Parts: sequence; structure tokens; C-alpha cells
Amino acid sequence: MKIFIKIILTALAVLMIAKLMPFVEVTNYTTAIWVAAVLALLNTFIKPILIVFTLPATILSLGFFILIINAIIILMASHLVDGFHVSGFLSAFIFSLLLWGFRSILFSLIKEKE
Repeated sequence: MKIFIKIILTALAVLMIAKLMPFVEVTNYTTAIWVAAVLALLNTFIKPILIVFTLPATILSLGFFILIINAIIILMASHLVDGFHVSGFLSAFIFSLLLWGFRSILFSLIKEKE
């Protein structure tokens, strides 16, 4: 049940960020839910593999390269979900930072209620 709440909150964050950023397009609410689900799957299965392969770059950059990996995950989701479009790498980078911030705030509200 908690995973569904997190997906809905992530979809809400995706919609809010799409309204703020002109270079990110989300066609409707269903697309936002699909984006949230695909991001959850990519973060669960693909991101750890990317982190292992890029560990030297992550260590040398003192962890900054994780932000690059997050932008790559956003671009992958943009290619996988119809109706979700991020125009470029810089837009994906900014989107990932904003998504991290929105999700942190929204998920902290869930923890406070429990």
C-alpha cells in the first residue's frame, strides 16, 4: 500500500514540475502515474547497475556523478513513456533535482503522519 502512495505522490511531483519547467511535457494524469511507476522501476533495477559501473567517476567527483545518473534515468523514462518528454540533458538534470526536492518534502509528510 505504501508503494502506491509513493507512486501517486511522485506523479503529483512530476505534474507540478512539468508546470514549472517549459522544457518538460506531461500530457495527462495517467501519463504522470506511468512516469512515476517507470521511474520507480528504473531506480530499483537500472540505477544500481549504473552506479556500480561508474563507481570510479562517482568517487573522483565526490558523489556528483550520482546526479548525472539521475538525469540519465529521467531521460530513459522520457524515451519509455509516451506523453512524457524532456527536451535535453540539462532539462533532465534540473528535473531530477526538483523531483528529488519535491519527493523529499512529500515523503516527509507521510512519515510524520505515521
